[in-house]
Amino acid sequence: MQEGSTWRHPLEGRYASGEMLELFGEARTAGIWRRLWLALAETQKELGLGVSDEAIAAIRKNLDTADIKRVKVIEAETRHDVVAHIRHLAEQAPAASAVIHWGATSCYVADNASLIQMKEGLKKLLARVAAAMKALREFALEHRSVATLGYTHMQPAQPTTVGKRAALWLYDLLIDGEEVRHLIEWLPFRSVKGATGTQASFMQLFGGDYGKVRELEKLVAAKMGFERVAPVCGQTYSRKVDTRVLAVLGGIGESAARFGNDVRFLQHLKEVEEPFRSTQVGSSAMPYKRNPMRSERLCGLGRYLAGLPQQAATVATSQWLERTLDDSAPRRFYLPEAFLLADACLILLAEVSRGLVVHRQMIRRHLEEEMPFMAAEAILTAAVAAGGDRQELHEAIRRHAQEAGDMVKGKGADNDLLERLAKDPAFAAVKDEMAEIASAERFIGAASKQVERFIGEDVDPFLEAAGEAAAPPPPQV
Repeated sequence: MQEGSTWRHPLEGRYASGEMLELFGEARTAGIWRRLWLALAETQKELGLGVSDEAIAAIRKNLDTADIKRVKVIEAETRHDVVAHIRHLAEQAPAASAVIHWGATSCYVADNASLIQMKEGLKKLLARVAAAMKALREFALEHRSVATLGYTHMQPAQPTTVGKRAALWLYDLLIDGEEVRHLIEWLPFRSVKGATGTQASFMQLFGGDYGKVRELEKLVAAKMGFERVAPVCGQTYSRKVDTRVLAVLGGIGESAARFGNDVRFLQHLKEVEEPFRSTQVGSSAMPYKRNPMRSERLCGLGRYLAGLPQQAATVATSQWLERTLDDSAPRRFYLPEAFLLADACLILLAEVSRGLVVHRQMIRRHLEEEMPFMAAEAILTAAVAAGGDRQELHEAIRRHAQEAGDMVKGKGADNDLLERLAKDPAFAAVKDEMAEIASAERFIGAASKQVERFIGEDVDPFLEAAGEAAAPPPPQV
C-alpha cells in the first residue's frame, strides 16, 4: 500500500514523541504481556507449583520475539486477542505451553499491562513537566523585574512583571507535576485476581492456602515494579483509576492551553513572541505574517486533552457488576491518546518557553499609554499631602482624565494626562514629582520578590525531587 494512502493518527509522527508512541505500540504491549507471564510462572515455581526451569527459560528467551502479523492471523480465527498471543507464545516456546497463563484471566495481562504502561508513561511525563518548568523558571527569573501592563477582564489593570506572569504559568505546571508524581507513587497494580476478582483459580492451585495466594499477588506486583496492589477488584481493576489518571493528564492540557492563549495574546500586542525560525513561513498568502502557530497548536491539543477525562468517566459509570466488555474499545483510544497528547503538549510548551522573545520597547510603550490613568490616585494622594483640597483635586483629575481619554480614543493621540495636570495650578506643589510618581516600577508591588520566593521555596525543591526526570526532552519533530 502506498505511503499516505490510509489515515494515520496525527499524533503519530506529527505531535508526540517516538518513545511515547513506542510505549503504547503493539510490539511493546506484547513484550509486557510476556513479561507478565514470565513473572507469574517464576513466582508460581518459587511458591512450589510445578513449573519447570525449561518453561521459564523458554518464556524468557521469547520476551521480545512476538510476530504481530502471526498474532493477527490467530486472532482472526479465535476472535480473542489474548488467546492469540498465548497460542503464538506457545508456538515459539513449546516447553512453556502447559504453564503459560496458568490460573490467569485475560485481564491479568491486559489490565496489568495498561497499569505498567501508565506508570511508565507518567514517569516520562514527569520528565517533560520538569523540563518545561526549568525553561519557564529561567525565563521568570530573568524577567522578574521587567514591569509590564497587567490585564484583568482583558482590560488594562495595575502593572505586574513579565517574570511574575511567567510564574503563573509555572505554578500551573507545578500543580500538574505534583499530581503526576503522586500518581506514580499511588498507582495500584491489579496483579493476580482471577476471573471475577475472587482468586478462585489460584486458591485451587495452592490447595486453599490464602497466604500463598496473597504472597503470589505481592511478589508478581513487585517483579513488575509496583509496591501497592488493588485491595479488591472484579475481573478488571476499577475504571475509576483510569478516570483519575486522565484527570491529571487533562490538567496538563489545561495548563498548555492557558499558556498558549496568553502567548497568543501577548504576540498580538507585540510584547512577547514565540520562537520563529528564519526559514519559517507564516502564511501562504501574506509573506509578512509571523503567526503564533506553536501556541495555537498548544491550545488545540490542550483543549482536546482536557476533554478526554469525560470519556474515562463515562466508561467508569457504565461498568456492570464484575465487568462488561464495552470498556475495551474506548480504552484503546483514550488511554494512549491522553498520554500522547500530554507528551506533545509538554514538549511543545518547553520548546516555546525556551525561545520566548521579549520586546521591552513595546512593553514600555503600552505602559506609558496607560500609566497616567493608573497613577492618578497616587498623584491625588501626594497633592492632598502637599496641602491641596481633596475634593477639588479629585474633580480636576476627573475632568483632565476624561479629556485625555477622549483625545486618545477619538483622535489617536498620546495620553497627555500628566502634561495636563502639570499645567494645572492646583497641582503645582507636586509638578516636579509627577514623572516619578507615575513610574511603572512603583506599581509592581512585590512581584519580583514573589517570583524569587516561589522559585526558591516551591519550584526548586520540586525539580530537585524530580531528579533525573528534569532532563530536557528531545526536540519536537
